[in-house]
Formats: sequence, structure tokens, C-alpha cells
Amino acid sequence: MFCEKCGGLMFPKDGIYTCSKCGNSKKIKAEDKQTIVAKKEDKEIAFFDGVGTLPKDRVLCEQCGNNEAYYVIRQMRAADEPETMIYQCTKCGYKWRKYG
Repeated sequence: MFCEKCGGLMFPKDGIYTCSKCGNSKKIKAEDKQTIVAKKEDKEIAFFDGVGTLPKDRVLCEQCGNNEAYYVIRQMRAADEPETMIYQCTKCGYKWRKYG
């Protein structure tokens, strides 16, 4: 999210996006308050609470056929192993992983 006044980065905190440069603030919308959860060895790992600020990629959703998804990259295994891409469909919210 970028600030409408100065173009600086806005960061989510306590339900409000706040600009790192000028301090301008904007209330976080309800659709931005989703949590992406990854499962590793039967443990759920919640690692982000602001899907609207995640980058998007053109990738096909197996669930609904949409061709756009939010993504994050996480190092789930040892440092010498490739990272894991975790996607969430922008349309239906389906989540999946792609190993490097």
C-alpha cells in the first residue's frame, strides 16, 4: 500500500495503515484482514495478517480457474534447500504451496 499524499510505503498496525514518511493514515478494509496459513508437519503457521498488501502473480488456481493469486516466499526447510512459494487465490481464497 502506498500513501496517497507522498507516495511513501504504508504499513499495517492496529487496524490502520500508516505512512512511514509523512504519517498519513488509512483504515484497513475488512477484505484486507485475512490470514494465510501454511501447514508443516501437522502444525499451522499463520504468518501474515494483511493479504491486500501481498504481491500478486499470474498463476492458475486449481479450485476455481482464476489466473491471479497472492504469494509469499518462505524458507520452510534447511537453508540449502529451495524456498517454498505459498499462494492464495484472489477470487476464491484457495491456498496451495509450490516447492522450489
